[in-house]
Amino acid sequence: MAKASPMKSGDALAGIAAATEEERIAAKFVLADLPLTVFLNEALIPYEDDTVTRLILDHHDEAAFAPISSMTVGDFRNWLLAYETGAEQLRAVATGITPEMAAAVSKLMRNQDLILVAAKAENITRFRTTIGLKGQLSTRLQPNHPTDDPKGIAAAILDGLLNGVGDAVIGINPVADDVEAAARLLHLLDDMRQRYEMPVQSCILTHITNTMEIMERKGPVDLVFQSIAGTEKANDSFGITLDLLQEAKEAALALQRGTVGNNVMYFETGQGSALSANAHSEVDQQTLEARAYAVASRYEPLLVNTVVGFIGPEYLYDGKQIIRAGLEDHFCGKLLGLPMGCDVCYTNHAEADQNDMDNLLTLLGAAGVNFIMGVPGADDVMLNYQSTSFHDANYLRQVLGLSCAPEFERWLKKMGLCDDQGRLVLENRATPMLAYLQEIDQ
Repeated sequence: MAKASPMKSGDALAGIAAATEEERIAAKFVLADLPLTVFLNEALIPYEDDTVTRLILDHHDEAAFAPISSMTVGDFRNWLLAYETGAEQLRAVATGITPEMAAAVSKLMRNQDLILVAAKAENITRFRTTIGLKGQLSTRLQPNHPTDDPKGIAAAILDGLLNGVGDAVIGINPVADDVEAAARLLHLLDDMRQRYEMPVQSCILTHITNTMEIMERKGPVDLVFQSIAGTEKANDSFGITLDLLQEAKEAALALQRGTVGNNVMYFETGQGSALSANAHSEVDQQTLEARAYAVASRYEPLLVNTVVGFIGPEYLYDGKQIIRAGLEDHFCGKLLGLPMGCDVCYTNHAEADQNDMDNLLTLLGAAGVNFIMGVPGADDVMLNYQSTSFHDANYLRQVLGLSCAPEFERWLKKMGLCDDQGRLVLENRATPMLAYLQEIDQ
């Protein structure tokens, strides 16, 4: 599996990458002839050693697997690319595909193959908005601030809303990762939502135990966030267990805050997270990323996204590797039935630039990505990395003829922020919503 993977600096760092292109191609030939059933009988990480392996195998759907059970990995690729295989067929087999099968078949695919198959899938989730419909591109409004200043955060939120961004979630990474700081920001978001009757969901990307404590205090929690990984040891490094994730989901469901659905979890992942925790068990980083999607799937999340270039060049060295990883992650997530998004991003010390991000953004749009990030100026001044901006989302919607979530679009029209065709009305930026900033100042 590792040697069949496209070149990744993380796999080279782990000492498991192919040494030459000839070795990589030979590994692909071997992998193509491997029956899919091998992945059910030979676990890459032993069943008795890893809760994620047990989750994958214990919840494998044999009936869903039946239509593809006689295939090799190469046959599976051909089936996925066939004209006759559409959204309905992909949905029918999703719970029968293990993450290792998804990762294996992706290693035999060109970028265009990953795009084509992912574009066929339609994985829809709902809370206050409906996310993942065909012809739709949703956005996470990410108003991070280096001091958690309420006015700075509110200004970024209003800027995003005026640009038609925020229908996936308004999600803040707090500087102070404690219960009190997270609760203050949650109340700020919920006050804005209620004041302007916005059909949005909010989330503070704090540790799951903080969110659980806020729920115990009756705080206004919409979504429960957590970073997750593809091995038990890596999840241990995040301070989580599968039972803890289930407990948090049940607590959030009990609040009954959704209006059009009850998907209450938000997960983030990224290639290299297990290796960075020395918890990769000699498995390649892309396969471990796919295993994280098995964890996510168990809890029926509203949103899942790979923060693809965030971990750094030690794991994805340059723009080419980041682009490939983003397409792989999106493909595997969609294949496994997840509402897959991507933080199209890079760190400042990677061999990448914003043109690389434009390329990945456009390719993911063609692949039917559920949502992307909206960061003021594409520059996250708190986390110190480069992502996508509000106008990047508008660019992609214009080029590909995409719209935002229907509930959110109706609200934009009601507020006079877009016209009947869903186009932003720029002259209406002098909206009464801006008065909210003055109130915060006072």
